[in-house]
Amino acid sequence: MFNELDPQKGSLLISEPFMLDPRFLRSVILLCDYNDEGCLGFVLNTKTNVRIGQLLTTVPDCDFPIYLGGPVAQESLFFVHSRFDLLLSGEEVAPGIYFGGDEDKLIDALRSHSIQHSELKFFIGYSGWASGQLARELQENSWAVQNKYRQEIIFEGDGELLWKDAVIGLGPKYAHVANFPKSPELN
Repeated sequence: MFNELDPQKGSLLISEPFMLDPRFLRSVILLCDYNDEGCLGFVLNTKTNVRIGQLLTTVPDCDFPIYLGGPVAQESLFFVHSRFDLLLSGEEVAPGIYFGGDEDKLIDALRSHSIQHSELKFFIGYSGWASGQLARELQENSWAVQNKYRQEIIFEGDGELLWKDAVIGLGPKYAHVANFPKSPELN
């Protein structure tokens, strides 16, 4: 269904609307690492019912939601942010978007409320591909690649809206896909 561009670090992967793997159904993934050895990214639009304050005792009242980043290493916590000026750390994966960073500075920012939901997203687990695996999935039209997008889309809290915005961002040829129902058999 989709035409693909070449993925790179910082690309968004948008799942084909009727993907058979339920872990990635209607998902948008930010690629944070992409090289010959494989890829690593985070599903941006699968929010859990868990808040960061439930996991980090150092910020018990913090209400930032945690997203399910993918099926790999679900015992680990990761984050992306847009506040290098505040955290003074992180690996830039796209213009103004950073993966990881100084955890002490992050805790200080959370305690002082100097970082907002529109600037930070937490993930449990990640999505990973072995060498050549993502290329095969792109050839099978499982994913579309978007390399130009609004930075704000990364931090969108409404998962369905994020997926629709990402699909619409692929251009007018694909905009109608954003209105496909989740379960067409129910129509």
